[in-house]
Amino acid sequence: MKRPLPLTALAALTCLAGLAGGTAHAQSMPEPDATEVAKTPLRDLNIDARDIPEILQAAVRNPYAVPGRGRCNDLVTEIAALDMELGADYDIAEDDGKDRLSEGRIGQSIVGSVIPFRGILREVTGAASNDRALRAAFTAGMARRAFLKGLGQGKGCAYPARTKAAGK
Repeated sequence: MKRPLPLTALAALTCLAGLAGGTAHAQSMPEPDATEVAKTPLRDLNIDARDIPEILQAAVRNPYAVPGRGRCNDLVTEIAALDMELGADYDIAEDDGKDRLSEGRIGQSIVGSVIPFRGILREVTGAASNDRALRAAFTAGMARRAFLKGLGQGKGCAYPARTKAAGK
């Protein structure tokens, strides 16, 4: 009989999986810059919450809706809008050699460690809930983009309304 992993071991494995990066770097949340690091305390207090872009809100509401009349140009337009928010897709992303421990992430961690009881504070203020909603919106956006590219490929559309590897 297999025994379930203790919660701490599961958390450690999840953390290591997140650090293992690779080409998934193109699909993750945007890397924080100096401005984002400076805003960390404000975000923790839910004073400066990040807004979810409308294109990602639409993806959360219905990730499998066919845009417009489902023509190739409709697909290209929506895929381009998603690319602006999500960054490069797997089919064109280049591994730039950066690992998951960027200067921005380290800076946010250091700035965030100054705030006592940060995790509890983020839950009480609603900041953690906002971050979960933002991550869910990015996930829905990625699913939407994949759906649109698959739809385009099925219709015989040219790239970018299909994956680059699928042809011209």
